[in-house]
Amino acid sequence: MSEAKKIAVLVRERKEEALRMAVGLTLADDEVSVFIMDEGIGSSPSMEVNIETLKEMGGRLLTNHPANPFEQMTTEEIASVLTGFDVVVAY
Repeated sequence: MSEAKKIAVLVRERKEEALRMAVGLTLADDEVSVFIMDEGIGSSPSMEVNIETLKEMGGRLLTNHPANPFEQMTTEEIASVLTGFDVVVAY
């Protein structure tokens, strides 16, 4: 069995698709963190389901935008922590 990977999903565009994909990444028992960058997340029924599912699966949601209801980090802090991930997927 392979060791769990730390995966960061860096989201700027296609937020719904990025969240759906991040939920899928949790199925391999990898550690998934989603970083919503520079904009508000918005809202839709499918996005809400994916956010809740991601949280239930142990994923983290972080943002540099104060309007988002997730863990807040500055852009500089996000850049610093990204070096600790095995994989960074940019959306």
